[in-house]
Amino acid sequence: MELITILPSVLPNIHSTATVLFLLLLTTALSFLFLFKQHLTKLTKSKSKSTTLPPGPRPWPIVGSLVSMYMNRPSFRWILAQMEGRRIGCIRLGGVHVVPVNCPEIAREFLKVHDADFASRPVTVVTRYSSRGFRSIAVVPLGEQWKKMRRVVASEIINAKRLQWQLGLRTEEADNIMRYITYQCNTSGDTNGAIIDVRFALRHYCANVIRRMLFGKRYFGSGGEGGGPGKEEIEHVDATFDVLGLIYAFNAADYVSWLKFLDLHGQEKKVKKAIDVVNKYHDSVIESRRERKVEGREDKDPEDLLDVLLSLKDSNGKPLLDVEEIKAQIADLTYATVDNPSNAVEWALAEMLNNPDILQKATDEVDQVVGRHRLVQESDFPNLPYIRACAREALRLHPVAAFNLPHVSLRDTHVAGFFIPKGSHVLLSRVGLGRNPKVWDNPLRFDPDRHLHGGPTAKVELAEPELRFVSFTTGRRGCMGGPLGTAMTYMLLARFVQGFTWGLRPAVEKVELEEEKCSMFLGKPLRALAKPRQELLQSF
Repeated sequence: MELITILPSVLPNIHSTATVLFLLLLTTALSFLFLFKQHLTKLTKSKSKSTTLPPGPRPWPIVGSLVSMYMNRPSFRWILAQMEGRRIGCIRLGGVHVVPVNCPEIAREFLKVHDADFASRPVTVVTRYSSRGFRSIAVVPLGEQWKKMRRVVASEIINAKRLQWQLGLRTEEADNIMRYITYQCNTSGDTNGAIIDVRFALRHYCANVIRRMLFGKRYFGSGGEGGGPGKEEIEHVDATFDVLGLIYAFNAADYVSWLKFLDLHGQEKKVKKAIDVVNKYHDSVIESRRERKVEGREDKDPEDLLDVLLSLKDSNGKPLLDVEEIKAQIADLTYATVDNPSNAVEWALAEMLNNPDILQKATDEVDQVVGRHRLVQESDFPNLPYIRACAREALRLHPVAAFNLPHVSLRDTHVAGFFIPKGSHVLLSRVGLGRNPKVWDNPLRFDPDRHLHGGPTAKVELAEPELRFVSFTTGRRGCMGGPLGTAMTYMLLARFVQGFTWGLRPAVEKVELEEEKCSMFLGKPLRALAKPRQELLQSF
């Protein structure tokens, strides 16, 4: 992805940074003639408006701030640094104005007042592959295809009726994750419990839920011991997170089109490899099910969401979706489900292990509301405000990514007194909003009580429509899977707290709460000591 990194490997005789910079400048100069007319037109248009762009670093001609960004990896951390102390900014990357937002009021102006003006998504190398040529919903630019898929998902896939329809299988997967951890405890040979790879367990719970919802099965293969994943599921989840990591990245070719053929930093190669793995498992199931329906060998009521998608008909009685649209939307739902709940609960448990009083308070709430002789159910969530507050606080303080998916301006617009040119990429900063000291007291402290202003009966939800932090955003491009993500997050945290006594590993004094350098995940996967505390769990 970085020109500074790739040139030495492409040109073996180049060793010095000075030489690399010289070639970069030479490349820029050679490209100037190609882009000059378009660039001059944009500048003239901007000046004719007599308006001011949001503040930001002074860009270079043509390439903007790409050089600075790629000399200060990872890119998202450089952008966060540029935004310190700013409510809104503007960083020009190639010919694109990237507009990060740290202020809730300005964020609401973008996504509520001017929602229609910022309802599209950018065309990028990674999203083109991940959506099979923009056939799904999440990353697809505004247009007829997005409208079609949005209607399908809203009316047939992600709604209250479907969530209730699949409640039983979500409960089965919540039972399975408890069984899996209990199995490890019972087979560890240690009466004090077992060291659990919490991240591994959480991610595979999320993947199990969406596989059950989509395909009606937990495993692609035979599975693993104690209800855990097999090698197929491990490969599938790893590839899914590889795709997500690339979607959130900043690729130079997305801002300067003539860099695409270079595949700087190998992003295109990496995403193709990861998506091929995901497709390997998805496509065989989808094609087999489709063949049976086409041949009339399977004509029954839908049992999972794949059945629903395959059964949809248009006004002429023909299939509403072609097979590529179904494959794209199945992958889209998978990518949208696995990361946020698992990340939030891993961070929440890590913070709670460092704050035993918070962990005890959450445990006491579950014991008082649910008891110790049955497991938490989704129907219990309204009566668990402290559990919900812990999950909400984890989402605020430890977002899954630095920024939300970009909103692309469809026309020249003025927001917060600044000129936002057509084609700009607006990024709500999950970090800048959730850790804003003007919004949150002591913002770096994990404090669930800050969300309980109404006391023990306070209504606490993960959704944050005022955009004081980013959960599911809002507007036309808001996350449609908010209710599902909320249910999975609450269930994971409540079941983990209820089912096990959690502690630090021997010789560990606290969990290190550093983030990974190249992501917002916890720096090292959380490993903690777990011991079953429910009589019910002993039979697992």
